[in-house]
Amino acid sequence: MKINKGIIALSPLLIFVVVYLVTSIIAGDFYAVPIPVAFLITSIYSLSVSKGSIEQRISTFSKGSGSTDIMLMIWIFILAGAFASSAKEVGCIDEFVNLTLHLLPANMIYAGLFLASCLISLSIGTSVGTIVALSPIAAGISQSIGADTAFTVAIISGGAFFGDNLSFISDTTIVATSTQGCRMSDKFYVNSLTTIPVALIIFCLYVLLGNDVAYTNTIENIQYIKVLPYLLVLVLAVMGLNVAALLTLGLVFTALTGILTGSYDLFGWISSMGKGITEMSELIIVTILAGGLLESIRMNGGIDYIVEKISKLIKGKRSAELSIGSLVGLVNVCTANNTIAILTVGNIAKKIGDRWGVDYRKSASILDTFSCGVQGLLPYGAQILIAAGLANVNPVEIVSHMYYPAALLIISVIAITIRYPRKYS
Repeated sequence: MKINKGIIALSPLLIFVVVYLVTSIIAGDFYAVPIPVAFLITSIYSLSVSKGSIEQRISTFSKGSGSTDIMLMIWIFILAGAFASSAKEVGCIDEFVNLTLHLLPANMIYAGLFLASCLISLSIGTSVGTIVALSPIAAGISQSIGADTAFTVAIISGGAFFGDNLSFISDTTIVATSTQGCRMSDKFYVNSLTTIPVALIIFCLYVLLGNDVAYTNTIENIQYIKVLPYLLVLVLAVMGLNVAALLTLGLVFTALTGILTGSYDLFGWISSMGKGITEMSELIIVTILAGGLLESIRMNGGIDYIVEKISKLIKGKRSAELSIGSLVGLVNVCTANNTIAILTVGNIAKKIGDRWGVDYRKSASILDTFSCGVQGLLPYGAQILIAAGLANVNPVEIVSHMYYPAALLIISVIAITIRYPRKYS
């Protein structure tokens, strides 16, 4: 009976895969089933199999939909939509794209975007802030060089998880080290032995893929004043400014630039913001439904079921390390938040590590690496939803090009299997 309850608790995730991914693949079109509709159907199913009265089920769902994390995401969606639309209306994005194309040779466009995303995310410690800042630029570049928008946006989205994983000021780093009882510098060193080689491999891949890029650089007379708002946003992001405050200041910079250059007046700026906010409405709906759905799964015991079953599979140190990675990855699927996933299984991972002799520095690295890798492959994760909204593409299309997170997971599993790095294994 207990097993059945656990499977039922997790079944909404399977329903979502069937309703959205399978039907889209059969139809040969990822727009055949709108993602809000897929989440609506899954949410209704989740409510039907949840425990308690109908009032209690709806209350649990609503608690998840209105949680602090969900509301913060919605705030960022609203501000990001307003900023991106007003910046585009002024011409800020076009001029920044022109400057990028002017400075980088054609074969280095993809690699340059990836490197910029890695360095910025490492500096600011957040994948969300990096994606907010760079997605419109990546989308603009794709249009200028005739590339797939989902592909170029995936480049910067993938690079954003490099810093999310390694940065000293990243939430995931702080939580992983605190739950495992190790210093950030130790975790950084162990983590970098796997993460940096993966980033170098993907960088070289983008250099090779960039050889097919061909465009004639005829850009002249760049209006540098229109580059300033985005440049200021990037500088403030690197300085570590809060994402919401960053976007608010970006709106002010954009308004001043638009009015000074005559691109629009005050009411034109307000209108452009309204348009951008409206364009994010689908993602806001998805976020609300996903928050409620995942909370229902948690309350019904889905996460507890995963933890219990995986813990029983441990036979030695190597399987203990794989179990820690699997635990945080599966919980991440159920929460769509890598920081929350680490918090949820952190203490359990510590107990597993202590019992089977896993080095606490490696367990911290595994928690962070697997959670970031999985988060980068979730079409309903905050990062991919934001990137999709800013670039106006389907989130599943972006995920299909997320090479860095996928490679990070594959190499991490191989590293555990061959006991690399040997000193900590």
